[in-house]
Amino acid sequence: MATAPRRQAARASRVGRRPGRAAGVDPVTTEIVLGAFETICYEMAAHVSLTATTPILNQSNERNATILDATGQLAALSVGIPQFMLSSTLPVRFAVEFFGPDGLFDGDVIVANDPYHGGGHLPDYNVFAPVFHAGECVLIASIQCHHADTGGGAPGGYNVNAPDIWAEGVRYPALKLVENGVKRRDVEYMMAANSRTPTFLGDLRAQVGAAELGVRRLQEVLARFGTETVRAAVRAIIAHARRRFREEVARWPDGVYESDAYVDHDPHGKRDIHVHCAVTVRGSDLTIDFTGSDDRPDIQAYSTFGNTRGYVVAQLASMMDPSIPKNEGFFAAIELIVPKGCCLNPPEGKSVAAGTHHPGTEVGEAIAKALERVVPERSCPQIYKMGMPTVIFGTDPRDGKVFIDHSVDSFAAYCGAVRGQDGWGAMNVSFGNLIRATAEINEAIFPVRQLARDYETDSGGAGAYRGNCGSLYRKEILVPATVYTYVVGRRYPMPGIAGGRPGSPNRLVVRAGGSEAFEVGERAEYVPHAAGERYEYHYGGGGGWGDPLDRPPERVLDDVLDEYVSVGAARRDYGVVLTGSLDDLTLAVDHDATARLRAERRTVRGVDGA
Repeated sequence: MATAPRRQAARASRVGRRPGRAAGVDPVTTEIVLGAFETICYEMAAHVSLTATTPILNQSNERNATILDATGQLAALSVGIPQFMLSSTLPVRFAVEFFGPDGLFDGDVIVANDPYHGGGHLPDYNVFAPVFHAGECVLIASIQCHHADTGGGAPGGYNVNAPDIWAEGVRYPALKLVENGVKRRDVEYMMAANSRTPTFLGDLRAQVGAAELGVRRLQEVLARFGTETVRAAVRAIIAHARRRFREEVARWPDGVYESDAYVDHDPHGKRDIHVHCAVTVRGSDLTIDFTGSDDRPDIQAYSTFGNTRGYVVAQLASMMDPSIPKNEGFFAAIELIVPKGCCLNPPEGKSVAAGTHHPGTEVGEAIAKALERVVPERSCPQIYKMGMPTVIFGTDPRDGKVFIDHSVDSFAAYCGAVRGQDGWGAMNVSFGNLIRATAEINEAIFPVRQLARDYETDSGGAGAYRGNCGSLYRKEILVPATVYTYVVGRRYPMPGIAGGRPGSPNRLVVRAGGSEAFEVGERAEYVPHAAGERYEYHYGGGGGWGDPLDRPPERVLDDVLDEYVSVGAARRDYGVVLTGSLDDLTLAVDHDATARLRAERRTVRGVDGA
């Protein structure tokens, strides 16, 4: 009896609203409108990359565009960071409700970044604009960007010592930057005065320009097709996604599938932040329930509801037919239960700077592990185990201004395998369109020097399909500066799936090159570095998929020749016996010895029941 009221209360966090029945538009026109929307999203995102002034935006592409209807339902999005795009709806929906039917005007541009009004964390600024046609608001163009600083107690937007959200930085639940086509210089100046980053204003204006570009393009679509046709097309797009989603779920076996994922520790060293997930499949109905997740009141690891919601849909979308449009239909087809007060839906006012990364990303891990028993061939956690960006800040002696280097040139790890495909590339899937900034450009912008960036042998998880290797990254700091350190994935690295093994753990050594070098432990710190010292980050590898003893021996040999796997690990992890020498490239598979060794290991495994 005690369970029912709790579940009913938690259902207040249900995802989305059911779209109305589409009518009055043919499928061809619907596809044309959807294609136009996606193109406009891409153009908005590209506008930011071409006009923003901070490397995290103009090099690494941490920006995404979306188009919503007038009520804040997601209609279309660009190619971008999945979770980032999927967390754009709730801030827009709050603004629509806050300003009311008579409070938005043609020419308005609004900014929001408040985690407790639908956002992820303070650095993620959502800039959006209503699209009017024939006197009424029909659509909303939105562009999301990660900014380099948010004010508050520490540079860079990651104040891991903040006692609450107010100490993290400045919150903007819904603020008009432009009203009726007139820029509000007072608001713009106030926002710039609350950021340490000299390039903040250029980035903000790039977003405003992108939103206004989206408005113009969408007004062209409305002028061509008319309000009612476009609205009907949006309803049809959303209904189509919801129907396709439910059809996929209906093919899954009914049942309740549970899993657990853990974050090593929060920034203050409290261990084992727990994410519990129960996925219920009943016909075409899907329920994701996080009841039982960590609700200790003294942890500092919180993912906001909007952030959690985005990670849920991002992971599920990766496990379904990619042709299903990613829009409000996904949200509407899921019953999402996230109890208020747990680490995935915090009490009002809690600090959330680090939680957007962890336990946010563990949401995807928990869902992938739960559905491993349902659709193992599609299970690959769309996550990373970084902790948070290794931000460097200090004063650049060339101009006397503060510099903030988010190390967006360094991510190269955590690429898990799936059935039929080894871990690929150097960027995990959950980072979407995010790319590594080039060493040459960043060395010209920041007083740093890159000394190494390469794969590390034996760091990818073993499996029938091998997880990709992690990397060793060395960066020398040329002036006195401070480095943020919050590292997870040391005790809980990237998991393997369907019998695959986990990837290697993370390791971060700071003050390397000096007499005071040490490996970062279980507390996030701000570590001062002298000029000439460096940090060395050993980024973990991706998890493997499937039994390593099922990997063809010739593929293991190729891995050894490519230096992804060592000769010793070929035998230890894959049961593959090699003869010859790697140095003179005479390695060969001893097939008889390999068959015997693998048979012995399978026999032992059967006896042990492992």
